[in-house]
Amino acid sequence: MPAQPADEIRLAVESVLFVADGPVDLATLARVAAVSADDIATALDSIVGDYRGRGLRIQRTATAAQLVTAPESTQYVERFLGVDENETISQSALETLAIVAYKQPVTRPQIELIRGVNCDRSVAVLRARSLISEVGRAQTPGRPYMYGTTFRFLEHFGLERPEDLPPLPELDAAFEAREAEQEFEGEEE
Repeated sequence: MPAQPADEIRLAVESVLFVADGPVDLATLARVAAVSADDIATALDSIVGDYRGRGLRIQRTATAAQLVTAPESTQYVERFLGVDENETISQSALETLAIVAYKQPVTRPQIELIRGVNCDRSVAVLRARSLISEVGRAQTPGRPYMYGTTFRFLEHFGLERPEDLPPLPELDAAFEAREAEQEFEGEEE
């Protein structure tokens, strides 16, 4: 099969992302454009560069991409859509969301280990708002669900990909301290 010109691949990727009503698997984009996954990655990188400073963005995870509005245009889009600007997330849900965002995939018991309190309600609220979702099951007793962030999370916080989160070493230190504390308590019993 002859190689496709870069402009044609970009055209295919951009068009499919525009008409899709959500994230599109990179494998699907490769199949539709009849090119390799590397060609899709190159096209996405090029499109991302073209959209800098404009009203649109490409959000990506390792397996999917989505075309969204730029975070700088939020006030205009919300005004157009009539979105309630006063809708907030509780402090406990925000703490839970931060843990999921930085430690994903993470189980509810791991979240509770870090926070030190039950997080059932926060997880339910975050799932209802489509900010987190179940991404698998842990290979531990009881096989608890593992949670990760969603494209809605990326859109809400104006991120192109999960790796764009700012570094947060305090979370790693808190998690390790809680784990060590719980291991010590288990040895005493």
